[in-house]
Amino acid sequence: MRGTGVLLWALVSYTVQAQNPLVTTATQRYFNSVRRNLEASADAMPADKYGFRLTEGQMTFAEWLNHATQRNYSDCAVMKGVTVPEAEKEAATLKHKGEVSKALKESFAYCAEALEGMDDQKAISSPAMSNALLHVVVHNNEIYGNVVGYLRVCGFVPPSTAARRGMKGKKD
Repeated sequence: MRGTGVLLWALVSYTVQAQNPLVTTATQRYFNSVRRNLEASADAMPADKYGFRLTEGQMTFAEWLNHATQRNYSDCAVMKGVTVPEAEKEAATLKHKGEVSKALKESFAYCAEALEGMDDQKAISSPAMSNALLHVVVHNNEIYGNVVGYLRVCGFVPPSTAARRGMKGKKD
């Protein structure tokens, strides 16, 4: 009897996911991994390197993470159908590891909530909605690509590489 209940639950879960392949794939394959990588990058970089720039004129490590935070709030507010939270504006002023990392993680939690309320029909309901969904995934991957360079120059293995090697943020 219990096995039947588990099987029924699994089939219902699969059916619900199968009905939303765009949002399910975007969330499970892309959003969750870039979230994990950016949050782990924030944790891996030492506090004294948050003001580091690869070259003059580029954003600091903290500014890259703040940019992700701001875009997360902007894009995910669209997906939620609400006004952009004040946390989006506040992110631009953050400089220290603790506050930058906390804000980044809170913005990803905000987006995870938005994605829970998404389905494929909603995702394609307007150009703004489609752009917000794609942007939260694509843009965060672009940001992670930049952050990787900062980590490597500072002697740290990026989280995506460390996970494959079983190193978890250790120095090269």
